[in-house]
Amino acid sequence: MAKEYETVIGLEVHVELATKTKIFCGCSTAFGGAPNTQTCPVCTGMPGSLPVLNKKVLVYAVAVGLATNCEITRYCKFDRKNYFYPDNPQNYQISQLYLPICRNGSVTIEAEDGTEKVIGIHEIHMEEDAGKLIHDEWEDCSLVDYNRSGVPLIEIVSKPDMRNAQEVIAYLEKLRMIIQYLGASDCKLQEGSMRADVNLSVREAGKEAFGTRTEMKNLNSFKAITRAIEAEKERQIDLLEAGREVVQETRRWDDVKGESYAMRSKEDAQDYRYFPDPDLVPIVVSDEMLEEIRAGQPEFRTEKMARYREEYGIPDYDIDIITGSKHMADLFEETVVLCKQPKKVSNWLMGETMRLMKEKEMDAQDLRFSPENLAKLIALADSKAINGSVAKEVFEIMFEQDIDPEKYVEEKGLKTVSDEGALRKTIEEVIAANPQSVKDYRNGKEKAVGFLVGQTMKAMKGKADPGMIHQLLKEML
Repeated sequence: MAKEYETVIGLEVHVELATKTKIFCGCSTAFGGAPNTQTCPVCTGMPGSLPVLNKKVLVYAVAVGLATNCEITRYCKFDRKNYFYPDNPQNYQISQLYLPICRNGSVTIEAEDGTEKVIGIHEIHMEEDAGKLIHDEWEDCSLVDYNRSGVPLIEIVSKPDMRNAQEVIAYLEKLRMIIQYLGASDCKLQEGSMRADVNLSVREAGKEAFGTRTEMKNLNSFKAITRAIEAEKERQIDLLEAGREVVQETRRWDDVKGESYAMRSKEDAQDYRYFPDPDLVPIVVSDEMLEEIRAGQPEFRTEKMARYREEYGIPDYDIDIITGSKHMADLFEETVVLCKQPKKVSNWLMGETMRLMKEKEMDAQDLRFSPENLAKLIALADSKAINGSVAKEVFEIMFEQDIDPEKYVEEKGLKTVSDEGALRKTIEEVIAANPQSVKDYRNGKEKAVGFLVGQTMKAMKGKADPGMIHQLLKEML
């Protein structure tokens, strides 16, 4: 009888914090700058330079800790993690080992069977990011960009409580949602502002002891994480079935080939020779500071969903999608304040906005149009100043360029022609040009009116109210 195996998974999630400057110096953290233009003696590890902690990093770390039910370490320190690598300019990384800022937290996710499952958080610590190595195959050399060196990170270390890829993705989505709602990071996996390392082992079902774990790196999308988990689970089971041992090591995932390969044997804490950083003073989180951060916590998704049900009366499906992104929820609420029409705002977000986002493969946080312009567009459509198809056409431009719809409609002459005399004249011409359709309608074919409405709209270049045309056509026929 074939053995059954259980997968045991824990994650180390690195989140780049949304501060304007780095963790220990005043250099910019903006993404996409030319190589080595956002650097100074501190973040390039020059001898004699001294780090000074950016207070905002501490505030964000505590806020994330409170939102994930952690105990906040009121007295904590930074430690030096020593290792030698070209992208690590000081030959050590400033991190936290002995006294991390947050400990013993948890988040609740929905498991595969629909039940709630609590995933434990072992700790959250603050640290600095390393630089970035660029391997130039053409020149056969490696180059280093230190712009990312010293960018502030928090590392969220889970307990080994996840059992499959579905739980891992649910946990990551929950973390991403909490952190985005806090404004602590944009959590864009493709830009590296959220990165997950997967620690995975397998064991025979029913056994208590953990198997030997491996750590997988280079996972920059939920799809890659899912594929890597499935592949590593199969690889480890195959080894055990063949009577071989799983080696504790760090592996790199290649998403193109769909396989991982060994990078190095897994180090233990002693290999890094940690010791308290002598250049940084200990951190004391006062009662006042803790209360101030607690008071500044936003309304999170669960409370928002309950309030939307009560306040706006929009369908649960809409609520679920809109609150799935802090940016989308803000856009919705601010537009409703301006136009007082929650259902119509929801319809625009759920319909055209979602369609264009899907088409352009965009995230909700990349939406550029303003609540003011969406409210103006709704008002134009409501007052029948423009018809439905023109409204959609204007929205597409607004989605791309955030234009003022009122000015755009005026400039392009897109206002609906509601002059009955002009409409009657056009309808008369359409009736005269389509005797067969007129005959069909008079012989009881209702569909013929639809054709004539279409021809009239064409003649009016889309700038008419189809309802009004329909009414006049029936009357004139």
